[in-house]
Amino acid sequence: MFDEKKLQEIKEHCSKWEDGVLRKTLDSVPESCEEFRTLSGIPVQRLYLPQQKDYMQDLGFPGEYPYIRGVHATGYRGRMWTMRQYAGYGTAEDTNQRYKYLIEQGQTGLSVAFDLPTQLGYDSDHPLADGEVGKVGVAVDSVQDMELLFRGIPLDKVTTSMTINAPTNVLLAMYITVAAKQGVAQEKLRGTVQNDIFKEYVARGNYIFPPESSIRLVTEIFEYCAQHMPKWNSISISGYHMREAGCTAAQEIAFTLANGAAYVEAALQRGLQIDQFAPRLSFFFNSHMDFFEEIAKFRAARRMWARIMRERYGAKNSCSWMLRYHTQTAGCSLTAQQPENNIIRSTLEALAAVMGGTQSLHTNSYDEAYATPTEKAVQIALRTQQIIAHESGVVNTVDPFAGSYFVEWLTDEMEEQAMKYMERIRSMGEGEYPMLTGVIKGIETGFFHKEISDAAYRYQREVESDARIVVGINKFKMEEVKFNKTLRVDEAVQCAQIERLKKLRKNRDGKKVQDALEKLEKASEGTENLMYPVVKCAGAQATVEEICDVMRSVFGEYKEKTIF
Repeated sequence: MFDEKKLQEIKEHCSKWEDGVLRKTLDSVPESCEEFRTLSGIPVQRLYLPQQKDYMQDLGFPGEYPYIRGVHATGYRGRMWTMRQYAGYGTAEDTNQRYKYLIEQGQTGLSVAFDLPTQLGYDSDHPLADGEVGKVGVAVDSVQDMELLFRGIPLDKVTTSMTINAPTNVLLAMYITVAAKQGVAQEKLRGTVQNDIFKEYVARGNYIFPPESSIRLVTEIFEYCAQHMPKWNSISISGYHMREAGCTAAQEIAFTLANGAAYVEAALQRGLQIDQFAPRLSFFFNSHMDFFEEIAKFRAARRMWARIMRERYGAKNSCSWMLRYHTQTAGCSLTAQQPENNIIRSTLEALAAVMGGTQSLHTNSYDEAYATPTEKAVQIALRTQQIIAHESGVVNTVDPFAGSYFVEWLTDEMEEQAMKYMERIRSMGEGEYPMLTGVIKGIETGFFHKEISDAAYRYQREVESDARIVVGINKFKMEEVKFNKTLRVDEAVQCAQIERLKKLRKNRDGKKVQDALEKLEKASEGTENLMYPVVKCAGAQATVEEICDVMRSVFGEYKEKTIF
């Protein structure tokens, strides 16, 4: 965009500026520290100058390859991002009330948080579920619970995201069954299942089955959705949880896109065609506190994925090149100290996500460092998005930070660092599908765990040494007033769920359940797509645990290797 002669003139003038104006300023007002770094530790120079760039190759236009400037030609001028507040607690009835409240307040998409027993494939009366029922999400044991969860909410009118991984096929089958009861065909359903098991092995720990069996279930959902649910996102490949565990922004891109490439290879290995499933792949990223680093991260990730899909995997459909993603503000940035400060943190993080071009956004509530958010806190979080959307003016133009010398340099730096990580992961693999085998090798050897823990340790040391300021933690502290305005899930929730389970088992057709479970077991031992028998099990009112136990009996359970 600049010729060499002009760039040289700028560099020469910069040298004169440094020797003159800058030196005088530094003599009178020294800078506050010797070296400035991003949140991820990337050194930041005092000043950035124009770079030589090929505009069409490196940037291009919004809605066109390589999509660095966004996947939609008009950005938010035509359609706002989906405001999708993650919610779920207690019983299905409790959460249903929260969903209706959020819809009344202007939320444009639903996002289901399931409790820990549900995520691990246990019913509410399992011994391991004791004390956890309805605590970190809603308890869903059967189609009956799923039906109550969406009572009065027409599933052909909303998009629903479900944060579920190991038992994704079970919960998706229950959702399909509930939609059918509403008279909504599965072809009309719109939404997303997280369905990302790799990040569970790496950072979150909510897995059930060994990797080989888990990958089978993931790709079977790709196949099923491609055939029967064309508007449904068959996976949300998540970097969020790895970032929450402590990885850097560049690691977040690298590990997320590496997992994405591994799923692509797993689907190809199953015999699917790239453009059959790739247009419905979606992603999930964190938006942290370093404003410019996050914007650069999102821009770099889009360009990287577009090039990977077109150049490495030969996708022909332009929709297969697009990195479409949901963003959530950083839970790990929230502090229990001075919790109202979290409103400002979430606002900055949400703004960075919007400036980076997200398609969907959740804003964390200020009281989440204490407990499940209260209704008031959730309202403020949603209003944060609405004020950004309708009052700030930032939606008026597409990719407003394009051309910023600093942001373009940082975008390139993010891509360079992330690509080095991805090539390192790929080099650990072998055969026809090196990214798939490389990711599995990285999980088994503890590569991902070590990289993330090292990054988390460096950050914590910076905070403890006051090299990095966190307001209310190591600076600007004050005497704390006890914070009591939290939402508490009543212990009676567990009793109610267990009682509902007892009634369900007593009143349902036991033979129909048993026949469906036996067909699932037989299918699990073969190569049939398990979504079909799981849908039958859900329709027969088999419970989450009953269905998962059949697969456990065939696949076994994953036991994490001790690394440290």
